[in-house]
Amino acid sequence: MPTAIVLGAGMVGSVIAADLSRDLDVTIADASESGLARAAGLAPMQTVRADLSDADTIKRLIAPFDIVCGALASHLGFNALRAVIEAGKPYCDISFMPEDAIDLDDLAIERGVTAVVDCGVAPGMSNLLAAHAAARMDPCRNIEIYVGGLPVERRWPFEYKAGFAPADVIEEYTRPARLVEHGRTVVKEALSEPELIDLPGVGTLEAVNTDGLRSLAQTMNVPFMKEKTLRYPGHYELMRVFRETGLFSKDEIEVNGARVRPLDVLSTLMFPKWTYEPGEADFTVMRIIADGDINGEPTRHTWDVLDRLDPETGYTSMSRTTAFPCAIVAREILAGNITRPGVLPPEKLGADAGLVSRVIEGHRSRGIEYTLTVSAPPTDAVGG
Repeated sequence: MPTAIVLGAGMVGSVIAADLSRDLDVTIADASESGLARAAGLAPMQTVRADLSDADTIKRLIAPFDIVCGALASHLGFNALRAVIEAGKPYCDISFMPEDAIDLDDLAIERGVTAVVDCGVAPGMSNLLAAHAAARMDPCRNIEIYVGGLPVERRWPFEYKAGFAPADVIEEYTRPARLVEHGRTVVKEALSEPELIDLPGVGTLEAVNTDGLRSLAQTMNVPFMKEKTLRYPGHYELMRVFRETGLFSKDEIEVNGARVRPLDVLSTLMFPKWTYEPGEADFTVMRIIADGDINGEPTRHTWDVLDRLDPETGYTSMSRTTAFPCAIVAREILAGNITRPGVLPPEKLGADAGLVSRVIEGHRSRGIEYTLTVSAPPTDAVGG
């Protein structure tokens, strides 16, 4: 039986491991005993407690395995990616690292390593399906991605809970957002340009600019591209107030003779309120729009997905929609269907119609339906 190791036993990593355990011999590694215990309760797997901030530890751990999956917090992602590449192991990763993973592309090619990065829901499925649509268009003029993970029940004051590491959510709220306008990358403030959007089965949500395009801004030749993150109306205004007050700052300040980082204080007070209770329902919603020409006709492709917590397994929707792409693509690597060496963001796979079909079917078999609507773009479409 093929073997796999998952680095990170958080909410997403544990579901990746549980999914892989259906047909692979799986080990999961983490520094947290409680995280490992929770993961081991989901499905048969081996657990290893390890410091995954140490590259030599990672190289030693992964040596016996056929495939490695990464589900580490963002600040650990880049060093782990480098360690796996240097060890010569194939990799599929969902870490939302602030560094540019493509900087390690030459190293991966040199070592003959296939490393698919940003392979979650967004980034991840958003990249794959946007590129798949764009590959069918000549030209593709516009890509828009709207995505969010939210609790089903809205609760004051935050109207939000974190479906992944809360620190990574704050990173999303502070990191400048890269968009593409008129063929050029532009940088805008995170949480800027709010707009309301109505989505079936959900209602009205608020969308703002975040740095979700990531590699798409470099790899796709599309003159207009943006990604916006969705929340219940009202949440972002509170986050802007916190940010402007300085509560997201990592710089130390002095308070009554003590040195503290405002972000540490905020995290201690707020993150427990952002934690889902066991069995608390969440949902993930995403819309991907691509506008262009097909056989000379202006065409819009719209991919939609709406997923909710699975009451049978207890997996949150955000865990499911982020973990399953990684697990499905990891199996594609193992099967020899993805062999190109290098650091590969998912859009690099989007032109392979057979692969895209298998990934969509893999989600369908797990109860997640990505639906495609083909229409004429509205007359006011961007770049139209």
